[in-house]
Amino acid sequence: MKIFSVTTATKIWFGFMLLLAQGHVASAAEIKVLSVVPLKASLDELGPPFERATGHKLTIKYDGSSGLKRSFEAGEAFDVALIYPELIDELLKKGALAAGVRADVAIVMVGVAIKKGALMPEISTVEAFKRTLLNVKSISHSTEGASGVYFQGLIQRLGIAAELKPKLRPVEGGPLVVGPVAKGEVEIAVITIPFIYLDPGAELAGPLPTELQHPVIYTASMGTATKQPDAAKAFIKHLTTPAAAAVIKSKGLKPANQ
Repeated sequence: MKIFSVTTATKIWFGFMLLLAQGHVASAAEIKVLSVVPLKASLDELGPPFERATGHKLTIKYDGSSGLKRSFEAGEAFDVALIYPELIDELLKKGALAAGVRADVAIVMVGVAIKKGALMPEISTVEAFKRTLLNVKSISHSTEGASGVYFQGLIQRLGIAAELKPKLRPVEGGPLVVGPVAKGEVEIAVITIPFIYLDPGAELAGPLPTELQHPVIYTASMGTATKQPDAAKAFIKHLTTPAAAAVIKSKGLKPANQ
């Protein structure tokens, strides 16, 4: 079986995009993107060749789920949103996103963060994870992000919500969840795994047990108010190409179409 490297795949994609660009440079547009933070490393690599090939310019704002939700509620202008499906569905109902323009881009798992160098907790089974939650002194999680909403429901299902309530340290979004753990202010955090790798003061204790795992899918959609629908659709399509999947995988995320 022939295996293509990320570099080879990117070169193939880039050559294809150059051919497409010949008919589109004259209609170059600025594409404003509102994206979750874990996609930053992937977009940092995927954005520049897309801009060079198409002539379009990407302006990307990264934030946690709570911050992005506030941006949408405030009516901030955008062309493409890269967020989790539940928020996509909410924005579709409000008419902020275009129906039928939607593509799953990447999948991330939920894990447990600890301070770098701290004793690793046992979380490999449902019972072990439950014991760890009951034994630690404090737990950080997001209030409105996909992982935080899931975690709050999970401890209800496990029947330990009342016992954990005094230990919970909810914060607004992903970028703020791991920080207190890295500083030693909170013992563990439950958050999507890419956020754990972003903080050098923290490390991954492990993913949630398979039976409790909740994959979070980052999805792209187009704003109904965009003035650049063709450019927005081109960028969304680009994020689902095989070359884009290779880059996403190289950044520690799972491509949604694989």
